[in-house]
Amino acid sequence: MRPVRRGLPVPSAPLPASLPIPPSTSRPIPPSTSLMIALSASLLLGPPGTAHAETAPAVAPAVAPAAAPAVKPRPSSKPSPDPSASPRSSTGPASAVKAGRSPAGPWPAALRGGARVVKERWFGLRMVDLTISSPAVNARLPVRVMVPSGWSKQARRTWPVLYLLHGGADDYTSWTRMTDIEEITEDLDAIVVMPEAGRAGNYSDWHNGGRGGPPGWETFHTKELRRLLESGYRAGTRRAVAGLSMGAYGAMKYAARHPGMFRFVGAYSGVMSTRLPGVPDLIMNAQAAEGKDPKALWGDPVRNRSVWKANDPAHLARNLRGTGIYISSGTTSLPGELDAPGTPWSPAHLSEPVSAYTTKDLVARLRRHGIRPVVHLYRDGTHSWPYWRREFTRSYPMILTALGLSRDEQPSSDESSGESSGEDPFARADARGLPAGSKEPVERSR
Repeated sequence: MRPVRRGLPVPSAPLPASLPIPPSTSRPIPPSTSLMIALSASLLLGPPGTAHAETAPAVAPAVAPAAAPAVKPRPSSKPSPDPSASPRSSTGPASAVKAGRSPAGPWPAALRGGARVVKERWFGLRMVDLTISSPAVNARLPVRVMVPSGWSKQARRTWPVLYLLHGGADDYTSWTRMTDIEEITEDLDAIVVMPEAGRAGNYSDWHNGGRGGPPGWETFHTKELRRLLESGYRAGTRRAVAGLSMGAYGAMKYAARHPGMFRFVGAYSGVMSTRLPGVPDLIMNAQAAEGKDPKALWGDPVRNRSVWKANDPAHLARNLRGTGIYISSGTTSLPGELDAPGTPWSPAHLSEPVSAYTTKDLVARLRRHGIRPVVHLYRDGTHSWPYWRREFTRSYPMILTALGLSRDEQPSSDESSGESSGEDPFARADARGLPAGSKEPVERSR
């Protein structure tokens, strides 16, 4: 097992007692903000190519690997029936249903019937890739799950759950591909879930001109997937969620739209307020850059104002009362201490000041409702994995507390404007997107 390298403490200073809430969209946008948004609009959804320079090419979502349960089955043993699987359709076996390609992305369309697990692919002792037929997204989607020591589908107890959400232009393998998350959580007595969310899904049930319908990413994550994990994989009701970039937005929005569902939310470099001056254009331009109809997501920002509000974490800030909150972002977009010397700058790194701009609005609204999040706004640092790994490590004690797993040290509340130091606490995974040392997969079709 490779040792985990711990970073040094991050110097910080408290945020001011109150942060100004930026004005409504009717007021002019400062030139510096206009430039920032114009340059980063098509790059909001994910990091630049340089953010992946430290790793091998991404694993295709439909075939990415996984790991197996803490109680490893004998080679001759057969997998037990999946209790989460739905009954077969009256028209015949689900496998006989011919489904084409999903309109939501590069996956097969969903099978007939309700949401269900249709395949398990185990790797090693802890990690499994589930394939879930999702009516909400109309796709058979991959979800990576890591189980704790002693886990079993037949266990009498349940386990708390940590959801880790990926960024835009990426997939469900990113956390295991870019970090040592398997090693970091080796002794964690909880289930870790890393679901697919699409390159530009934005963790939302799409408006589609008022028709609704697929893709319904929020319904998939908060209803279909959650219920399957609870009914078939011994997932409990104590949950935490964290994400980066697009996933940071998704984590905060899910926690705000579903009060009480998550006891902790961690958001690293994401858009925290979607209706500030210039931000709607940024979001729609980013959707267009992925080949999507810019208004299919939430409609028109003016005519469909209620839809935009319903998907705005800042508008829903009061719902976060009682939830542990950690928010972080760079503020300058310039290379920082975790960037390798000579790393080329990319306009995508302007997503950091955009994130800081929206974070200040959310924090002000949270404080207005008597909610005090832990905030770390550091100056230099690119929109890339070294910083997200560091911020996840900083927030990890809060995650453990939220999951009911003791930890004595926690980051101080309302930290800001510090420059951190020390080595990157995570090491890169292997070329397959798996943590180093993972074994070859064992597939189990349902």
